[in-house]
Amino acid sequence: MEPEKSVSGRVFESAYMEWAKTRSRAKFNLATSGVPGYPLAGLGATLADLEINKSTSGYGFPPLQEAIGEEYGVPAECVVAGGGTSGANQYAMSLLLGPGDEALVEHPTYDILPNLALFTGASVRYFERRPENGWSVDPEELARLMTPRTKLIVLTNLHNPSSTLLDEATLTRIGEVAARHGALVMVDEVYLDCVWDARPRSAFHLGPNFLVTSSLTKVYGLSGLRCGWILAQPELAQRLWKLIDLFDNIPAHPAELLSVMAFRKLAEIRLLSRSMMDRNRAIYREFVEGPGAALRGGVPEYGTVVFPELPVADAGEFCDILRHQFETTVVPGTFFGMPSHVRISLVTQEETLREGLKRIHAALTMMRH
Repeated sequence: MEPEKSVSGRVFESAYMEWAKTRSRAKFNLATSGVPGYPLAGLGATLADLEINKSTSGYGFPPLQEAIGEEYGVPAECVVAGGGTSGANQYAMSLLLGPGDEALVEHPTYDILPNLALFTGASVRYFERRPENGWSVDPEELARLMTPRTKLIVLTNLHNPSSTLLDEATLTRIGEVAARHGALVMVDEVYLDCVWDARPRSAFHLGPNFLVTSSLTKVYGLSGLRCGWILAQPELAQRLWKLIDLFDNIPAHPAELLSVMAFRKLAEIRLLSRSMMDRNRAIYREFVEGPGAALRGGVPEYGTVVFPELPVADAGEFCDILRHQFETTVVPGTFFGMPSHVRISLVTQEETLREGLKRIHAALTMMRH
């Protein structure tokens, strides 16, 4: 398929998304990162509850704005609809970056994030999240990387792909570094609701130079609703609404109505997600801590994925062998800039995870002998 090109002839694409849509499927698929789809019937909606055309006008659907705001402790006027987290990230970067600007983006990273920044005409530099440091962020390293051109620091929390939780103190220091240079911090929090017992408050609350993106996709299995949002200060929120007019000025109203229903059941849906992840995390921990374990790296306390290092020289070859000879897929770490690692799903059926892990072991054994 010919990649889409901009007017200038530059090519913009996500190698990961192309792989995910065309080559990630297998009998034992351990390449997913979101909870399997929550059924429409579970929301309890009837046709009488839905309308095609929105009866109100203006920016945002008030019941949905209020539901999001209430869930995350944010005033409704600070909530901007985003078309999933992907749409939210696109809108935020399109507003905040342009030619001549610079974005600092975490590494390893979800490849859409730097590509969105590049799409705006900005340049991208990376700051490291190192496994030997628990995939954390060093605010002092960020301070050394800042330049007068730096307008935005971009990171994920929980980190994609390692599922590491950044603590509030570290995020606060990152915000202080950014503020000294007149920059903003954008935190993609789409996985943060996986922190079950003591969910941190959104980074939105850490200072006026933070903005946050998220959605109902990864933790709740509601990808089809495309219910995403940006949390931003009111003045910035108004600018975002005006920008969105250029891209998607009238959202799908049935999706808005269903999203409001989903927020009413969010606690119940979260319990279902937690049950799956807790069970699968125990299965994975038994696999990596048992005799003959081959995958390197700890088991994160939260999150839908793990990101272990492989004990073989060529992880790309391993992923090909795993898929073609063992009918199993994991995400090659190449897509995150870490070719010796793979990302493995913890949000699949129990039997799929157990058998997939067995096949990972078999493929590694074959490659080492």
